[in-house]
Amino acid sequence: MRPLVRAASGNEFSNDERYKRSIIMAQIKVMFGIEFRTEKSSGATRGLRRLIVRFGRKNDGAAAVEFAIVVVPFFAILFAIIELAFVFWAGQVLETAVHDTSRLIMTGQAQKQNFDQAKFKQELCGRVFGLFSCNTGMIIDVRTSGAFSSANMSKPTYKQDGTIDDTGFQYQAGGPGDIVVVRVMYEWPLILRTFGLDLADTPSGKRLLMSAVAFRNEPYQ
Repeated sequence: MRPLVRAASGNEFSNDERYKRSIIMAQIKVMFGIEFRTEKSSGATRGLRRLIVRFGRKNDGAAAVEFAIVVVPFFAILFAIIELAFVFWAGQVLETAVHDTSRLIMTGQAQKQNFDQAKFKQELCGRVFGLFSCNTGMIIDVRTSGAFSSANMSKPTYKQDGTIDDTGFQYQAGGPGDIVVVRVMYEWPLILRTFGLDLADTPSGKRLLMSAVAFRNEPYQ
């Protein structure tokens, strides 16, 4: 049986107020199962009825409550978009820098200037606009290959401590007509790693940015 709340009778409300009151009471009946009947009621019942009616009309602070509900996911998505954009931008910058620097090997300029791995890294770092920590984070592997089909373009392996295993990495620029493979790796630090938006793919919790290019040296003299 539904609970009954008795409403006072009489002409104490105007026509507009009666209409609004009927709408509110109908909503209360649907939501809470409280049924109002027009008959003489006690002061306590009238007070309860008026309290419920006032509660239904109140909307103070609604905007603040709604903002508090959406603010956390909103900013999480916003920062995730910004971080994702930075990752793609950094990857593109690295890709362009590796291709441009590798041309020094392909055209024989690096061989003629007696480049080693440190010099190659210096040339590479000059093309990334200070976006990377080249001295400590950039890992380079340059080596010749007997054929394009056997060129090693794979991602690196990791040590037990989570760092890239650069054992065997070297610098072999080759000579005219040689096939050369250049691999450059960098672990990009991440800021946002919550709400299922984690971009990390390394044991150290960073994002691996890698550019690999294989080419045949020109017949330079």
